[in-house]
Amino acid sequence: MLELADVCVRLGRRRVLEGISLTVRPGELLAICGANGAGKSTLLKALLGELPATGSIRLGGHDVLRAKAAHLARLRAVLPQESEVAFGFTLGEIVSMGREAGDFATRPEVTDLALAAVGLEHRQAEDIRNLSGGERQRGHLARALAQVWEPVGPRGPRWLMLDEPVASLDLGHQLQIMRLARSYADAGGGVVAIMHDLNLSAMFADRMAFLIGGRLAASGSPLDVMRTDVLEAAYRCRIALNSAPKSGPWLLPQACS
Repeated sequence: MLELADVCVRLGRRRVLEGISLTVRPGELLAICGANGAGKSTLLKALLGELPATGSIRLGGHDVLRAKAAHLARLRAVLPQESEVAFGFTLGEIVSMGREAGDFATRPEVTDLALAAVGLEHRQAEDIRNLSGGERQRGHLARALAQVWEPVGPRGPRWLMLDEPVASLDLGHQLQIMRLARSYADAGGGVVAIMHDLNLSAMFADRMAFLIGGRLAASGSPLDVMRTDVLEAAYRCRIALNSAPKSGPWLLPQACS
């Protein structure tokens, strides 16, 4: 499991996260939602061990704040919000770097499989800098996926940690990537995704967690937390919630009051 207990983060004199407690089980997809500046990416960096934090963060029983990076790399892979490549690596080389950081260094076919999973197998030999923004985003997701290719391994479940994985994608590729994340969780892995698209989150996530001002305002199933009071407090605008057969809640923003 991924377990957070009373996690707090300070940046300078400012407390960015306050008392965050969450449990995410293998087989679940958790969408972390909230307005800009609510603390979503800070929370992800804290649970990855990239920011100093107080409280407890444990992944598969390991203390994330004290574990070695090489060990964590075999348990979870990260898709950051932005990934800059300064040199002329091919897309295949980038994905292979992810594969070699995990447990699949001796399985070159994983590079091909990960690229096929995001629909980029035909672009493998191209300089990643020549791809479109959306293609680069999918390529970096393939890199993360290759690092933790099998959702469950000898050390237990593996995890995908995704910061806005569909931000630069068209509608078709958004659905492709969310289905990929859903299938990873269904196969026994864990997925934590920072999401702005609430409708996609409600469609694919088992649970949603809303942050407001660095605090956890609500956590639960989409039906439990996609409530007008939570959403209007989080985004400071009027929200119209609707429901369609077999799809759960969805929303339309209204004119600000």
